[in-house]
Amino acid sequence: MSESLMKKQDKFGESTTFIPYWWKVVLAFTLGTIFLNADRYILNPILGEIGLEYNLNNTQLGLVNSIFFFTYTIAQIPAGTLSDKFGRKIILVPGFILFGIFTGVSGIMAGFTGFLVARALTGLTQATYYGPQFALSSEAIPNKRRSIGSAIINSGAALGISLGFISSSTLVLEWGINWRMMFYIFSVLTILCGLFIGVVVKEGKRQKKDVSNPVIDVEADISMLSLLKNRNLLITFIVLFCSIYGFTVIMTWLPKYLQVERGFQGSEIGFISSLVPWAAIPGSLFVGYLSDKYGKKKIFVFTLVPIAAISLWATVYIQSIPLMIGALIIYGLFGKIALDPVLIATVSENVNPESYGRAFSLYNFIGMSSSIVAPFIAGYLADLTGSMAAGFYSAVIILGISLIIMMFFKETSPNTHFEEGSI
Repeated sequence: MSESLMKKQDKFGESTTFIPYWWKVVLAFTLGTIFLNADRYILNPILGEIGLEYNLNNTQLGLVNSIFFFTYTIAQIPAGTLSDKFGRKIILVPGFILFGIFTGVSGIMAGFTGFLVARALTGLTQATYYGPQFALSSEAIPNKRRSIGSAIINSGAALGISLGFISSSTLVLEWGINWRMMFYIFSVLTILCGLFIGVVVKEGKRQKKDVSNPVIDVEADISMLSLLKNRNLLITFIVLFCSIYGFTVIMTWLPKYLQVERGFQGSEIGFISSLVPWAAIPGSLFVGYLSDKYGKKKIFVFTLVPIAAISLWATVYIQSIPLMIGALIIYGLFGKIALDPVLIATVSENVNPESYGRAFSLYNFIGMSSSIVAPFIAGYLADLTGSMAAGFYSAVIILGISLIIMMFFKETSPNTHFEEGSI
């Protein structure tokens, strides 16, 4: 190898001759996103088993997910602020490993109260991931590849959800393995993944502020209030809230809905529930590619959200099993995960890179707030009406509200990105 080739390095000190550093970042964070979501969703197919052991109704079962997302959500902004101040990696990696440890602790707890405490601690430590991860990946991925890079990382959510659904439904519901074993297995895998991220991901030096861009506030120490005063950011946050509400309802209650109201059993539940994340992978990648190519955001929201809402409605309204499965696939293709790369790119285009940690933590805080209320509301509506369909219909209404909010979004030129992310 020539000396000139050996000296080709990016701003992180990584060689760009063979494997660009941003590819390594995408791989590491895709794996991180896989286990982040697998650890969440191993729970949902076995909610019935947990409910039988602890003698819980649907409202109480909804509380299991709500308490997890409550601590996860309230810790978003502190985690992002600390990552901007002390470093993204130093917050992300230890938090991720602790999240793996508390996943295992969840399986140890004998009583329901202890189980809720363990889930709360799991959510709290998991909060250190998304804000710093978005910041580190946005810093590393070139601007012209940002949507597709984010789409690949977010595809880990689809893979993780599928892994969680299939593994827990097969091992517990079909093979009869104790539900606690799922938490032990994924605890070990998550800790190993955290160590891998720690080895692969580097944190670059802070970049100089770009004062040439009039669209973006370049104040490095920007406040949360200033972020909320940015109309495009605020609208993006609200649209994410509505999108995650629908996604949380279907991911939390679909397995039990299939079992109780559609008569599916065992691994069938995990397989059908996994159709949503499987379909989301090509949908997310394709939307990410188009978003990078054309730069516009409103057209994607006004296309994806109505299709997602209609498919959610059809899932519980149409009695034909093949049509129900088709509706789930359509939701996967056009739903929350497909919309994510568009919204992430919108945030990165409207805030200074120095404040990515705060911005993305606020983004995730507002979005994931819906995950606190969605499981509880859907469970309450199921107990109130005697059918889980009511929770799905509430998600359709919330998605309709997001379209009204999006009308006030001001489209900006795709050329107004910061250039520091380019390598």
